[in-house]
Amino acid sequence: MTLLAIDGPAGAGKTTFAAKLEAELSLKGTVKVIHMDDLYNGWENALSNALSEILDRITTAHLAGREFFIKKFNWHTMQFDTEEIVAPTDYLIIEGVGAAQQIVRESGATTYWFDIEPEVGLQRVLNRDGAQIEVQMRQWQIDQDKHFERDETRENCEFKLTS
Repeated sequence: MTLLAIDGPAGAGKTTFAAKLEAELSLKGTVKVIHMDDLYNGWENALSNALSEILDRITTAHLAGREFFIKKFNWHTMQFDTEEIVAPTDYLIIEGVGAAQQIVRESGATTYWFDIEPEVGLQRVLNRDGAQIEVQMRQWQIDQDKHFERDETRENCEFKLTS
């Protein structure tokens, strides 16, 4: 059971890299990608201790070869409204802001960090998701930077890439 975590600021290319990695690894075994956007509890409560507990539960179950479930957040209704059961896989990729935080690194995950200039990342997100979230994204950039600094995520990731 292999665990990979892809982290870095919003708009850095984590999801694109995860898709490429998934395609490559699927030639060797079963693969599941978990997107952090599905696990966040809205804008304000996303990078909380509750998220770390969810990641601990996911990584522990994966490494033990057990199925687990995730509650998925609906960004239109702003609540968790679906659950997904995740069967054991050979490879689990967790991607998104907060994916390579300490609890995941301690589980032995291979970790990737993507760098990007803040304004470039912001524009990528707004182009993808719409200008209506600009206010939330500017606050998100502040929140993610605080999380990264507190967690020392970039410093502790094994592989560092630039978009």
